[in-house]
Amino acid sequence: MTEFMTATTSLPLHGRTAIVTGSGRNIGRAIALELARQGANLVLNGHSDTAAIEAVADEIRRGGGQALTVMADVGDALAVQAMADAAVARFGGIDIAVSNVSVRLHQPFLEIGVDDWQRVLNTNLSSAFYLARACLPHMQQRRWGRIIHISGRDGFAPKADRAHNVTAKAGTFALAKAIAVEFGPWGITANAVAPGVIDTRRDAAQYPDAADGFEARRQAMPLRRLGDVADVAGACAYLCSQAGGYVTGQVLHVNGGEFMF
Repeated sequence: MTEFMTATTSLPLHGRTAIVTGSGRNIGRAIALELARQGANLVLNGHSDTAAIEAVADEIRRGGGQALTVMADVGDALAVQAMADAAVARFGGIDIAVSNVSVRLHQPFLEIGVDDWQRVLNTNLSSAFYLARACLPHMQQRRWGRIIHISGRDGFAPKADRAHNVTAKAGTFALAKAIAVEFGPWGITANAVAPGVIDTRRDAAQYPDAADGFEARRQAMPLRRLGDVADVAGACAYLCSQAGGYVTGQVLHVNGGEFMF
């Protein structure tokens, strides 16, 4: 990992504190590391893989940054509030909240049980609400804040057998807009980032037979390449930056032009 600049006052996010949920690997890890490179203090979150979260924290600390690890189920409102409280106790406030946790279930509509429906909506949508609700009062105090929901294009381009996920993704877009309207007067922005096909270990493990399909999609994309986690992390860093401060209530599609809206 590239070392952080020692002259921390020159870093654009110096003094800011960011919570990134699901930050042990893949997109969440990349976002956490990029925000740390920009000078932010990081609150890293995972649910079950403590070793992965601690590894990211160690990487940040080796680079001269500060990191706090909190293992918590983001589908539990009380656990999320406790995580926010821990962030404030350690760093004095919260400036950036990135909701990055999701589950992917593939089920025909009539086979989606009530428990399945509630699990997906709680993990993919309610968790974003819980995180924003816990962090926004602290952002109001500072009159500055960034809310980012890592979502997906399913809310715009639905797929069969994923009604619960499609609904949750569309909900994150609407939630970001609602927050943007209500909290804009405090200098707080809220946006969603919708990644396209991102080359991650998660996708390789979950879709082992999809390599040919991904290749066909790559060849049809205007940029002719699959995305990298760094592409998504860069988009988040932009939204957190001074340059992105006039962008709110938007969905930023990071997909190589595969889907345009």
